[in-house]
Amino acid sequence: MPQQKDIVKIAIQMPGAYPQLIQLDQKKPLSAVIKEVCDGWNLPGPENYALQYTDGVQMYITESNRLDIKNGCILRLTKAPGRCAEDLFKGIQSSDAGVRCDSLKELAGVSTDMTFAQEFISRNGHLLLVKIVEDSTESNVIMTHTLKAFMELMYHGIVSWENLSTVFIKKIASFVNAKPTDASIQQVSLDILENMVLSSQSLFLQVKHEITMERLIAHLQVTNQQIQTKAMALLMALLQTAGDSDKQNIIHSSGSVQDEMAHHLYVLQSVTLNHQELRMRTPLDCYSQEQRDILHGLRQAAFETESENSLSNERRRSLCAKEFKKLGFSNNSNPGQDLVRTPPGLLALDTMFYFATRYPDAYSRFVLENSSREDKHECPFARSSIQLTLILCEILRIGEPPSETGSDYHPIFFSQDRLMEELFCVCIQLLNKTWKEMRATQEDFDKVMQVVREQITRTLSSKPTSLELFKNKVNALNYSEILKLRQTERLHQEEILAPPVLELKERLKPELLELIRQQRLNRLCQGTMFRKISSRRRQDKLWYCRLSPNHKMLHYGDVEEDSDNPTIETLQEKIPVADIKALLTGKDCPHMKENKGKQNKVLDLAFSITYDVEEYSLNFIAPSRTDFCLWTDGLSVLLGRDMSSETMRSELDILLSMEIKLRLLDLENVPIPDSAPSVPKPPSNYNFCYDFSQTEQ
Repeated sequence: MPQQKDIVKIAIQMPGAYPQLIQLDQKKPLSAVIKEVCDGWNLPGPENYALQYTDGVQMYITESNRLDIKNGCILRLTKAPGRCAEDLFKGIQSSDAGVRCDSLKELAGVSTDMTFAQEFISRNGHLLLVKIVEDSTESNVIMTHTLKAFMELMYHGIVSWENLSTVFIKKIASFVNAKPTDASIQQVSLDILENMVLSSQSLFLQVKHEITMERLIAHLQVTNQQIQTKAMALLMALLQTAGDSDKQNIIHSSGSVQDEMAHHLYVLQSVTLNHQELRMRTPLDCYSQEQRDILHGLRQAAFETESENSLSNERRRSLCAKEFKKLGFSNNSNPGQDLVRTPPGLLALDTMFYFATRYPDAYSRFVLENSSREDKHECPFARSSIQLTLILCEILRIGEPPSETGSDYHPIFFSQDRLMEELFCVCIQLLNKTWKEMRATQEDFDKVMQVVREQITRTLSSKPTSLELFKNKVNALNYSEILKLRQTERLHQEEILAPPVLELKERLKPELLELIRQQRLNRLCQGTMFRKISSRRRQDKLWYCRLSPNHKMLHYGDVEEDSDNPTIETLQEKIPVADIKALLTGKDCPHMKENKGKQNKVLDLAFSITYDVEEYSLNFIAPSRTDFCLWTDGLSVLLGRDMSSETMRSELDILLSMEIKLRLLDLENVPIPDSAPSVPKPPSNYNFCYDFSQTEQ
């Protein structure tokens, strides 16, 4: 008695007969199953029949693929591949043109199946097609079916392209070079030549000799998009296969049409990439079972979870929410809400799923590495993927109509299938690398995305010709290189500024530095809550430190967890600013030497002040990098030293840029009021305000 999982319930159809509903035993030989079906319809010779899918690709059922049959499949009883191949082999040799045409048309359809292709080629049927092309005596319709059938047979790789005769190659090239000919013949001929070029160097040389570049460029100017695409594919195959000298000859042979060729490359790239616009502008449907399955597939591919079927509904929901949070979704209870925004819409789900299925090891490594990080340093995969997909759409101009004068195309597009998805797979791993180089937290998400956008844009501007070259270049352009390039460009920009502007900048700098110094001192007067480092396994204590309003005393003391900012009077300890001898940071701090176990985690946030001839110290661990910069800058001001934090440099650049722009504004004939304008009356209602509560849940 076969097990239940070995039984598949299917329906078998045949023209002119009632369908048979059978229980297919997957352990029974396929020949026995076919015999039972034939017996059900009283058909003799079951060896002349086979089963075939009715939907999608109408592929023959064989012993090797029969396990793909699912419950509810509808199959068709049809001619066996050998019998079908024999009938078509005879049909294309018929003296009746109608029979030949019908046989070749049917041959072009069934040749997509590997099983049939093997049977037909074993009878040297492909050589019969080659003879028809070489004789070239048939009508355009028959020739089109012949070329399509030949191309489908060759796709399987059963026969080598090297075996084709010179006469055949010349004939195919003549179809491409001829001006008044059938568009369908030209389209499939271009496809055949492209495969020849990519198969071997000898065929590349023959095709290059036969095809005139002027005629190939002319195909880019027709209105038939299919011919444009095939011509471009052949052109890129020629350039891809050619050596350096051959490339120069091919490009040179295009003569004065180079600019026009660049425009056609740009238009073809835009039109082809824009097929993803619909996905980009379609939000995720929370009621779609298929889309929900993909979301859960992403989760299950990242985490090896216990069997969910054995869990209660509440436990399963809790587990899913926890794993979706680790995966980087903002709405972990309903992750589909993260994909409602358009763009990128469903395109973001497509790219994530492609990465997870195409590169499962890299996907698992990304998710598991970040889900184990602490202190908010984890890079959220889902949020990063959604934003990265949007960035790629903007860089590749997906959804934008091509410009009539545009010529800025990416050569990588013509050497890579599924460019959008493959670029995403490279760039999402680049994003994780850049995140670690920047030591980023969740607060730095936008900064990281800006750097990644710059890395991608700069690399694509160098016109890489392959995905591997793009990958090498973009990974070499790390965060430190980006900072160097920015600095170089900023210096170059300053060099080309007029001397009066540079002089103005130097005159403004002391005033703005004083503004930053006052802001730092005011921030120290407000005070900050710090956490003590404890080696014991108990919750660390909190303490508070603030500068007195007259800037002469630092007050500090222990506080409770839930207490508000304490007043100076409630802080028991104090240190005169005049007694502070030095400011130490990082590994030079005494408490970093004493707490080696936690040193790596808080090294960038640690600072200390020493007093009483450096015998005593007050040790700090800043809550964040921003607080570290504010306090070290403020303490440097108190000690009469220059501020040196990256926050200070960034703020100074922003203030200088804003002040110079304001000073250089053309204010001629623009009246400047002496007093600030009055505040307008509040609106009668606030219905125009956007409710952010839905996105924050």
